[in-house]
Order: sequence, then C-alpha cells, then structure tokens
Amino acid sequence: QVHLVESGGGLVQPGGSLRLSCAASGSIFSINDMAWYRQAPGKQRELVARIPSGGSTNYLDSVKGRFTISRDNAKNTVYLQMNSLKPEDSAVYYCNVDVVVAGTNVHMDCWGKGTLVTVSS
Repeated sequence: QVHLVESGGGLVQPGGSLRLSCAASGSIFSINDMAWYRQAPGKQRELVARIPSGGSTNYLDSVKGRFTISRDNAKNTVYLQMNSLKPEDSAVYYCNVDVVVAGTNVHMDCWGKGTLVTVSS
C-alpha cells in the first residue's frame, strides 16, 4: 500500500502565500510524475502543476509565475509554493503521484485526500 499525506492548506488573504506538502510512504520502489490538482466547488478537477522524475515542469496558465512545484526524492515529497494568491485559487488541492510498487513493475496512480485552500479577506 501507498499512502499520501498532504499538509499546508488554510485560510490566507489575497496576495498571501502558502506552501503545500505531500509525502508518500509505503511500498515504493520509485516515483515518476508528481502533481498537484485542485477542485473548486461546482467545477471540474484541474491540473495545477506537474513535475516529472526528469525533465521540465508544467503549470496551469493561470498560476504561471506565482506557483512553483518542487520535489525531494529522498523524502518522496512534493511541494507547491503558492505566492500572490487570489480568491480564484480557492479550492481543495490534491496531490497525485505515479508510484512503481516495490518488488513489482506495477504503476499505481495515487491520490491524497486533499487540503483546503481558501483565499479571502
């Protein structure tokens, strides 16, 4: 089994910053892509940022220049630094990780339970 634990959400004023973290643990051989998605009430879940094990990151257009995704492979952790937050960034943010299960060649698409980000004055 693989478990994802997210943290860092909360209430912040417009223009403020938050840093989300997502740590993966369990039967992990390796991790490929790591990503953050978000879902606002009444809207579809959307990809915010993705960081592969190698290669360049990609971002949702509306967060480019404000959000930065990074990873610590030694800790199996992905981060999302969010700056200059706007009310429209309010959503539940989900971590998504592509794991190769230890002892197998099986890829597992893992999701966190989500962390709520609210941007409001």
